[in-house]
Amino acid sequence: MTAWIVLSSIGLLLILLVHGRIAPAPLFAGLASCYYLFGLLDQKAWLASYTNPALAMLVMLLLVSLVIERSPILERVSDKLLRGSPVGAVLRFTSITALFSAFLNNTAVVGALLGVVTKQRHHPASLLLIPLSFAAIAGGITTLVGTSTNLVVSSLMTNAGMSPLGMFDPAWVGVPVALVCIVVLAFCVRLLPRHSANSREAQQAYFLEARVEHTSSLIGRSIEQNSLRNLEGLFLLEIMRDGRLISPVAPAEVIEVGDVLIFTGEIDKMSALQRFDGLQVFGVEADALLRSNLLEVVVSSQSELANKTLREVDFRTMFDAGVVGIRRGDKRLTGQLGRVPLHVGDSLLLAVGPDFANHRNIDRNFHLVGGTVRPRLTPMQSRLTLTGFAAVIALSGLEILPLFTGLLLLLAALVLSGLLTLAEMRRRFPFDLVLTIGSSLAIAQVLDNSGAAELMTGALRMLYDGHGVIGAFIGIYLLTVILTELVTNNAAAALAFPIALSTARAFDADPMPFVMAVLYGASAGFLIPFGYQTHLMVYSPGRYRMLDFVRVGLPVSIAYGATVLLLVPVFFPFARM
Repeated sequence: MTAWIVLSSIGLLLILLVHGRIAPAPLFAGLASCYYLFGLLDQKAWLASYTNPALAMLVMLLLVSLVIERSPILERVSDKLLRGSPVGAVLRFTSITALFSAFLNNTAVVGALLGVVTKQRHHPASLLLIPLSFAAIAGGITTLVGTSTNLVVSSLMTNAGMSPLGMFDPAWVGVPVALVCIVVLAFCVRLLPRHSANSREAQQAYFLEARVEHTSSLIGRSIEQNSLRNLEGLFLLEIMRDGRLISPVAPAEVIEVGDVLIFTGEIDKMSALQRFDGLQVFGVEADALLRSNLLEVVVSSQSELANKTLREVDFRTMFDAGVVGIRRGDKRLTGQLGRVPLHVGDSLLLAVGPDFANHRNIDRNFHLVGGTVRPRLTPMQSRLTLTGFAAVIALSGLEILPLFTGLLLLLAALVLSGLLTLAEMRRRFPFDLVLTIGSSLAIAQVLDNSGAAELMTGALRMLYDGHGVIGAFIGIYLLTVILTELVTNNAAAALAFPIALSTARAFDADPMPFVMAVLYGASAGFLIPFGYQTHLMVYSPGRYRMLDFVRVGLPVSIAYGATVLLLVPVFFPFARM
């Protein structure tokens, strides 16, 4: 009975995660707390899941990445690689992205390269941003520290009495998989959209709403008389008047007090509205707002703005910036933009004030497209930081110095040198990630102890009856892939791991191939842009549709899965040693 209750609670958790109205962290923490309150999880095990050594190692790795991501080396190398034919550029660019992602947090890698790709003029950004996200995932599976998922799986192995993963244990299968994905991405270039910077679609990337105040000289005159039809690079799309939408707008339409004029157009042409008096953009005079510097940002997965509207938060006070436009993939958001709930991955065009860079909440809420508010490392600082990080990885790989100890020493050196401050660590500390992963570890333990994992194993055996251990192995991989497409990658690993372990026991097989199926399957999220944070980072800057991800992600996912299923049994045999 207990096993069925646990399975039902997991089903409810998945439904809520897919629905997306509640963030993963409170959902996982809430379920783990319920298990404790109902006696399914003892206090020691519950608290221990949040102090797991692998989780602590992940936190230190992310904090070290805060300094490394300020190194200009990624931008310098990448700009040279983007020259030449589209296929060659994608091949070179994805290779270097995968290499960096093998050792650095993939979110940091994508964040550092996002601006490089969007600002370069060799190729349309839409040809490069999906490959950037996919290559960051493929590179991350090659080492223990390449993605948080590998560290989660390693900690689950330790909890289950198995030996943890070594630094390069995932590389035996991960490197061939990454190479295959890179080649497939190069061949899939023709499937990607080409959004030229001069195309009409590019010119209509952002929307701006301006309210006509009673002092405006536009009142009482038609659209044509006010010359609103002849704005270079801008187009008056709609008018909101007394709760109704006027669209399309006729040249003879007369402007009234309180009208909300909705424009769409090029970023650098928005300042054309300065010449019109009595216009307010989100409560600020348009001429004052548009004299500010314009900056494009992407709402991050840690942002407190998610699922809130601009009218619900005091945006200008929070960031010393006004929102000029909002973009969500290629979707055209019209009407009252101030009342549209913001989503993770939305692109915002900001008119920033002089204090914008001094606000401490910028990095947590946004990924900046084409820049950073924090100072870049000098060449000497960059060399020393990267050399120190490389030394930690090498010493760990050679089993001379534990990774935990090496990261702790490097973190201390960065703080003592002033490259990383305690205030920045406090501000960027990944609380949500710790809460999600720690709770996931606790939930995985309840799945195993309650017998729920064995119930799932029985269902898998019935489904793949007659196909033996190979069929069960494939079933575990596919189950993990489905979970990672629907929920977060770390959650998928935590939920699939106890089922994989129970399946290995049922077939009296070595658990390693099943564990590795979970490890690689949990990172195989290529089809749905909303399931992985790097996909969301590139979704709006690339003006993609979901179909774009499916079109390119499907061949990549098939090639990725086929390589995993072929090579895992070779390097991690089913027979017990």
